[in-house]
Amino acid sequence: MATAPSQSTQPFVRVSHVSVAYGGTKVLDDVSLDVQKGELVALLGSSGCGKTTLLRSIAGFVTPSAGAISINGRDLTGLPPEARGTAMMFQSYALWPHMNVAANIGYGLRMRGWAKDKIAERVEAMLKLLQLEGYGERSIAQLSGGQKQRVALGRALAVDPSVLLLDEPMSNLDYKVRLELRHELRALQKRVGITAVYVTHDREEALTLADRIAVIDAGRIAQVGAPDEVFHQPASPFVAGFMGADNSLAVVPRDGGWISAAGATAGATRAHFRGDRARLIDDGAAAEAGALVLDGVVAQRVYLGNAYRYRIRAGNDEVWVEDAESRHEGTPVRVAVAPESLLLFE
Repeated sequence: MATAPSQSTQPFVRVSHVSVAYGGTKVLDDVSLDVQKGELVALLGSSGCGKTTLLRSIAGFVTPSAGAISINGRDLTGLPPEARGTAMMFQSYALWPHMNVAANIGYGLRMRGWAKDKIAERVEAMLKLLQLEGYGERSIAQLSGGQKQRVALGRALAVDPSVLLLDEPMSNLDYKVRLELRHELRALQKRVGITAVYVTHDREEALTLADRIAVIDAGRIAQVGAPDEVFHQPASPFVAGFMGADNSLAVVPRDGGWISAAGATAGATRAHFRGDRARLIDDGAAAEAGALVLDGVVAQRVYLGNAYRYRIRAGNDEVWVEDAESRHEGTPVRVAVAPESLLLFE
């Protein structure tokens, strides 16, 4: 039976003012994050931002220089990984090649001293849960990437962890397999009701999987919120860019709408928008009230299959726009971005 994330005021996982430094470099800087019971929180950010360090700090593989981490009210400070009640799924899966599927799934149970019949019973339950029935005796070398991912997940779940920690577990898979397994993992997490923290650099993956997303920038949490909140209401230019609104330029108000600041800084506002939320209209055509309007030419055209992606040069500004109509390079165009599609920052 599915378990909804708890709405208790007491978080199940609490990260309080955690800092981590390697030598003189601070990797995490005063990070605080709460995770409710049964919730999946994605840590989203580019390589080197500190997301994996935060995950490994929760797991006990990294010791913070400051701050505290607790699970279900239990302070984990000083506890080794095996005493924390967590299970970690690594990017490489870390499966034992000389063991079959069943032995890999049951490995953690053997380390905990479970009886053989109990291990066999638990492994069989995991194989059924992960749609791997009949695979117990197979060699790891005989499995596809997606099947290996399921085995690694089964090994992590078999020990019944209080928190499941996942470090980019799908990054080595083909795109089609990733799409399938995202939905499988999300459905499984909701059905089992386990609390999970998931590291990824893939925006689409975070949006698909998470109850909430924590966007991390240079060792600090830039924003935490539900996927639609972070996507549509980014708290900063960095979050806006990371969530896909990578067109950015300085603008000033004009006739109820917006135009390029054209190098001016006094009174300028920074506008972000997504290429698929802009449209191309004929040069000189009118745009709707309140829109951002840019006059320019097509500098580059890229075919995407169901649309074209255009690089538009408008004076000193360049923006990317997706549009279904085919236009040749050098064609004069007008870019119009509706006011509801503009993300404006001081």
